[in-house]
Amino acid sequence: MTANTAIFIDPRDSVATALRDLEAGERLAVAGGVALTEPVARGHKIAVVDIAAGAPVIKFGFPIGTAKAAIARGAHVHSHNMATALSAEGGHDYRPAADPATPLSDPPTFLGYLRADGRAATRNEIWVLPTVGCVARIAAKIAEAADRRHRGRVDGVHAFTHPFGCSQLGDDLDGTRAILAALASHPNAGGVLLVGLGCESNQIDRLIEAIPPEARGRVRSLRAQSAGDEVDEGLALIDELVEAAATAKRGPLPLGKLVIGVKCGGSDGLSGLTANPLVGRMSDAVTGAGGQAILTEIPEIFGAEHLLMARAADRETFEAIGRLVDGFKTYFTAHGEPVSENPSPGNIAGGLTTLEEKSLGAVQKAGRAVVTDVLGYGARASKPGLTLLEAPGNDAVSSTALSAAGATVILFTTGRGTPLGFPVPTIKVASNHELAARKPGWIDFDGGQVLDDGMDAGAAALLGLIAEVASGRETAAERNGEREIAIWKRGVTL
Repeated sequence: MTANTAIFIDPRDSVATALRDLEAGERLAVAGGVALTEPVARGHKIAVVDIAAGAPVIKFGFPIGTAKAAIARGAHVHSHNMATALSAEGGHDYRPAADPATPLSDPPTFLGYLRADGRAATRNEIWVLPTVGCVARIAAKIAEAADRRHRGRVDGVHAFTHPFGCSQLGDDLDGTRAILAALASHPNAGGVLLVGLGCESNQIDRLIEAIPPEARGRVRSLRAQSAGDEVDEGLALIDELVEAAATAKRGPLPLGKLVIGVKCGGSDGLSGLTANPLVGRMSDAVTGAGGQAILTEIPEIFGAEHLLMARAADRETFEAIGRLVDGFKTYFTAHGEPVSENPSPGNIAGGLTTLEEKSLGAVQKAGRAVVTDVLGYGARASKPGLTLLEAPGNDAVSSTALSAAGATVILFTTGRGTPLGFPVPTIKVASNHELAARKPGWIDFDGGQVLDDGMDAGAAALLGLIAEVASGRETAAERNGEREIAIWKRGVTL
């Protein structure tokens, strides 16, 4: 039997996952030894027992779908012989089973900015937020000029542009306003310039009303239609903001002051086995120290919501999780879409077959932390522990929502790679060595090392990197200038 050919997670499983491209006839060193009957690509599944037609296929100790035909031991298991069993039906039983991880005995500290409201920032930046897409380029010009003018005095000046803010109605406009107001009150923003046009639906006055009163002192606004030279006037307002923000200094802060957002994108068959459980250790470390972790992309927990519901802090939180998940399923079916319209083509090529499989791997990012809160889109996290946040699976939309909710670092796992970056430092964690070696300009951490060195060593190394990034070390996305937002468009456009 060849070592390091496959990984077998749970004794109840009926499949193992290939750790490299395998040829027919190779024998796996798992489940008592299994001879492959056909080639299997890295990240794809191999049957370790005979699976009858219609029987559940088990991975992570839970069903990830059903066999469409009989599958022989040693065969490749994928979309040709396996299908989802997911349905839109709701209904959940309250059966608490929380088993949180033991807190670290000596958690690391980081050098952050302690704000007047008690929150901790990992960056001290000036953010320029356009109220409407019409002034997006003006906002970008102001930010670019201000960043050159004030380089070294603050950690950066950045514009976060978007195409919305006008011709939106009702809840759709409210969602845009909520995201921008939440970003404007983020601790990483030492100052904020709101740039409006003047005639848009998303009026500056209404937007300022949505910003908490204690944050409004570091917000300035500019209406381009009323300005003489809007760029010069914008720069003068940023000069004021920098004078105040530049007085902030980094100081040692406990790990429990961090708020981490956890996200996966471009996943492969190893994501749920390496990078995601590794990030789960980070969720446990931060929440165990009294901090916050935020999990989102609700459609990508379909089929695994029971694992989170069992860790609800109380019945109210349990019921809120159920409403959020069932409501998102209704959102799909109301638009004529099946709830199982996932994984993506890239996920499938990487070895993920069904949404249940993807979801069971995705929730690993939450570790064993207790779910203490459930938030709607655009809301801000406030409770220690694990928060579940309403947002879709789309990488840019959900990562923006994590930032708006208050995440000061995002841990983003990927098996196939993405260059995207977001308002807050985004640490890219590769699920495999090949991606980390091929894309060093995108990837910050090789999560594939856990297969070589073990989860404990990998977790210690990643936690050390998080402390360094929170203290000012640039991520790959920051070095590349990858900083953007995306807003969830759900309603009618006039």
